[in-house]
Amino acid sequence: MLGDGWIAVDLDGTLAYDDEWKGIEYIGEPIPEMLKRVHEWLDSGITVKIFTARAAQPESIPYINEWLKKHGLPDLEVTNCKDMNMIELWDDRAIQVEPNTGKPISEAVQPTSFQLMNMIRKENNQ
Repeated sequence: MLGDGWIAVDLDGTLAYDDEWKGIEYIGEPIPEMLKRVHEWLDSGITVKIFTARAAQPESIPYINEWLKKHGLPDLEVTNCKDMNMIELWDDRAIQVEPNTGKPISEAVQPTSFQLMNMIRKENNQ
């Protein structure tokens, strides 16, 4: 175990396919590579929490727990809050930032969504 540390895993678009919003009871099929990774972390004694905006609606949590069980995962904590013990966040919408600079690391690899939108706007205004 990593002390009190935990890994946050987003649900829609990261652990489960994001098939568009169909209500709190619907969660897409699991993404095999991510499901395998979560199982490996758990088997290694690492604490994993489901980190999802759905947790803002407490009535959605039983559907998430049911989905986890259906796909061979234990009852993991479901949250939308991070704390000082979170060591990683796996999320399809996250942009990693170089510490203490505000500079996105992804800029070196590919433009961020915001940068792409600005590039498209500039092209459309020309």
